[in-house]
Amino acid sequence: MFEQFRVFFGKVDTLEFDQNGIADGKGRDRFFTTAFNYNPIATRTIPFSTLGAGFAVGEEKDSLFVFAVVNTEDTATTSGFGEFFADGAAIFGELRLPTQFFGRSEHQMFGGIWSSRTFTSLNQSQRLEFPDVPIAEKKSCALYWNSNQVLCQDPCDSERGWGVFGRAGVSDGNPNPVQWFLSLGGGGRPLSDRRDDSIGIGWYYTGISDETGPVVSGLFHDGQGIEVYYTIAVTECFRITPDLQFVEPNAVTADVAVVPGLRALVDF
Repeated sequence: MFEQFRVFFGKVDTLEFDQNGIADGKGRDRFFTTAFNYNPIATRTIPFSTLGAGFAVGEEKDSLFVFAVVNTEDTATTSGFGEFFADGAAIFGELRLPTQFFGRSEHQMFGGIWSSRTFTSLNQSQRLEFPDVPIAEKKSCALYWNSNQVLCQDPCDSERGWGVFGRAGVSDGNPNPVQWFLSLGGGGRPLSDRRDDSIGIGWYYTGISDETGPVVSGLFHDGQGIEVYYTIAVTECFRITPDLQFVEPNAVTADVAVVPGLRALVDF
């Protein structure tokens, strides 16, 4: 039992906790778009890089349960000790339940976040009408879900196959500007002679809070996007990934965009 119980502390990369076998990797290995690499419902509450501590139960790469307390300030470029819990703490927990759908082991992950830090309330219409009214502040919380499921797999190589993934999240909508989020897609390594190639396609939708004040509501609306990529394994150590995105941004003033991309990765 104690072999599967781990305690961690120090500078924490919080993106490592939102793992998905088909859609993660910080844009280095699979999807370029950040919406497919982590759940943006947590962006308001959990910094990307900060000091924290917690514990995990289960295998290192597939923990069954994780609980952590982290600083609310992003300190990617500093040690973080000068801001340690100066503005409060953020708490999150994740429960990863193993599944056996279609006879293949995958997971369903459920998580929750709460922050003691106070953020500026999105709805400041009262302050605009009465300037002497102080700016309202609120705490933030969110719930989220993460899952992937292999549908087709090489019986001789468990690393080869393809499946589907999904992420979803819902927040309080104030002070978190992202009220809900959903992404769906599929990908993996095709069962063909191109053993080391990989492919992925996904769609995401970001729902903006309807509690924003009159100024903010005129600048942002719901956004969505589609991305498709194909990674070509030129050699064992060299890969090229053409990528294409269709994006409807959250900014009202931004037009729908078609964004081609190309990534090259060399392993030494």
